Amino acid sequence: MPTGKTTVQIKLTTEIFDRGRKDVSVIQETGSYYQKGKTSVLTFTEHKDEGGDVQSMITIQPEKVSVKRTGAVDMHQIFRKKHITENVYRHEFGTIHMETHTDQITFQQLQERKKGELFISYTTKLNGEGERRHRLTLGFQQPG
Repeated sequence: MPTGKTTVQIKLTTEIFDRGRKDVSVIQETGSYYQKGKTSVLTFTEHKDEGGDVQSMITIQPEKVSVKRTGAVDMHQIFRKKHITENVYRHEFGTIHMETHTDQITFQQLQERKKGELFISYTTKLNGEGERRHRLTLGFQQPG
């Protein structure tokens, strides 16, 4: 894949399992993909019906994944396999302290005529409360 900027179609599926309930959200947007050495970066804007847009930048490196969101929400979440990380999630209703334990990270780089994919399985504790299990699947490919 060339190291320059590439336009991609993004499909972000987030599954949250909480006390026997499963919530699924799917975001589909057009974004940009960059690759330099062992680092891959995806950027896109999530156009929300309510509350304003959210800009996302996902940086994927061999030892960690960084998800930075700004706009209607503000957060910088780090995923490191088999580690616990902390961050603060800010939105219009207040601030939440988030503790994340990452179980699994798999990443398939974008290649010509093939789809790239990032998968992260993790648990969170919000403000020290009970754990919730999450699965994040981010698929991306060139349009057409």
